Amino acid sequence: MSRSVLVTGGNRGIGLAVANAFLAQGDRVAVTCRESPPPDGKLLAVRCDVTDSGQIDAAFDTAERAHGPVEVLVSNAGIIDDVLLLRMREEQFTRVVDTNLTGAYRVARRAARGMVRGGWGRIVLISSVAAVRGAPGQVNYAASKAGLGGLARAVARELGSRAITANVVLPGFIPTDINADLPEKVRQEALTQIPAGRYGRPEEVAAAVTFLASDAAGYITGALLPVDGGLGMGH
Repeated sequence: MSRSVLVTGGNRGIGLAVANAFLAQGDRVAVTCRESPPPDGKLLAVRCDVTDSGQIDAAFDTAERAHGPVEVLVSNAGIIDDVLLLRMREEQFTRVVDTNLTGAYRVARRAARGMVRGGWGRIVLISSVAAVRGAPGQVNYAASKAGLGGLARAVARELGSRAITANVVLPGFIPTDINADLPEKVRQEALTQIPAGRYGRPEEVAAAVTFLASDAAGYITGALLPVDGGLGMGH
């Protein structure tokens, strides 16, 4: 059955892979982006900054006019601003949390209204292995991504009886634009810690997301699913 899907930050990297995976299975897919739209033009692209509730409402309105009420929400929009704790300004901390965590709350709240009315919904939040492992220079990022677990589990308890699930996917080291500037030494050190012995692919994250959004995953909610080649084991 074709679903109305909205992927925030769906113009590149993991978000784009997720959006294309839904599109490939016949869903009606909209993506939000702050700047450049997806490259191929096959997805409905809506400009939206998830730190602005007004822009979120406008983005949902546009998507819903085109595709009907959003039934599947993938909250993927996020930023990084890596600085060691003793050098990190409060603004750097709050800006990352406002985008990555509060932004997820904003879009989940907006999506939930239609899901409750429709009696069905899937909310998938894209976190990171940094949420469970931590990382030097990522106090803000790790905190924002860790908070998504609590957010999803609270939503799962509130909305579970309405056939709405809320889950979290924790990607490991997936080479994308967001980490393209990492020094090669850091990349190689990360590789030595991954039991699978390789980096992940955006499409592997997308496969986990589409499963959690499927009818087959209707009894899975409040779960934290790592897609990290074993990097986060034991945490």
